[in-house]
Formats: sequence, C-alpha cells, structure tokens
Amino acid sequence: MNSQSSKSNEIQTEKYGFIRHVLQWLLRGLAVIAPGGDSLRPFLHRLRGVRIGKRVWISLHVYIDNLYPRAIIIGDDCVIGLRTSIIAHLDDFIGPVIIEKGVFVGPHCVIFPNVRIGENSVIRAGTVVSQNVPPNTFWGTPNAGPIAKVTVPWIRNVTSYKDFLSGLRPIPRKSKTDRKQGG
Repeated sequence: MNSQSSKSNEIQTEKYGFIRHVLQWLLRGLAVIAPGGDSLRPFLHRLRGVRIGKRVWISLHVYIDNLYPRAIIIGDDCVIGLRTSIIAHLDDFIGPVIIEKGVFVGPHCVIFPNVRIGENSVIRAGTVVSQNVPPNTFWGTPNAGPIAKVTVPWIRNVTSYKDFLSGLRPIPRKSKTDRKQGG
C-alpha cells in the first residue's frame, strides 16, 4: 500500500456521530455567510477541523468539504477567493488538500482532492485545480475564446440539449503564429 492510500484511509476512517455531523453542517453553513474573512470565517472552519494558519482570508460563499474538513490544510498568509470550492472527497475517493503558505486562490476556483498548491502560488480566477501546483507559480487556464458557432439556440422548453449540441459548428483555434501576426 502506498503512502497516499494510507493517508486516504486515515481520513476515511474518521466517523462522525449524528450530532457531530449536524454541528459540522451548521458551522459550515455559518462560515459561508458570516462576516469577518480574516477572523470569524477562519475561526468557524477551524472549529470544524480545517487546519488554517495565521493571517488567512476566506471570502464569502467559500465551500470547504463538509464530510472531511480535517483533510484540508491552509497555510499562513493565504487568500481564498469568493465562491471557491475546496473538495477533499469525490464519491469514495478521499485525498488531502494542502494549500501552502502565501497562496492566493482567485474567485470561483475548484480545488479537487489529493492536491498540493505550492508556496506563494497564485491560482487564476475560475480555475479547476486537479493536480499539484509548483511553488511560486501563476496557475490557470488560458483566456477564454470562441469554441463553436451556435446554429440551433438552446431555448428552455423549445430546443433539446441534443439538438443544441448537434447544431454546434466548431471554430478553428488560431495558432500562436496567427495570433502574433494579427491573422
């Protein structure tokens, strides 16, 4: 058995009784909407078992795993952006999430289980983090751009999703050379 499996098993074997589960749910619910991104919200998550360092800012509407909060570590001097989700389990897979010190996570990010974000890294808004991020790295997807031409609009109760998909016409991506030349 590898070390990652044993970590997951340690996390998985932690059982909550009904009262503890309800308390977790209430604390998480309060932490999502409570004022005090640098005081009350981190405090409430600490009560839940999330290991949070000093001088951490947790924005409004941040979801931190409800079932396995002890699998999450947030280092000193981190910022967790608005509406970010930090998930320590997917179905039956459980893995730690380690956010090292000095990390800035932009708004609307999703951080999956078994991920380590290296010290002083910045996660671009809207990024899905499903693999480890090296220290001192600006991490994210390229700028959004056109994907397809819509020929069948997706109108609620009029057009099916299948018809919408069949009506999409891919737009070829410009190569880096074309973009540099303005073509």
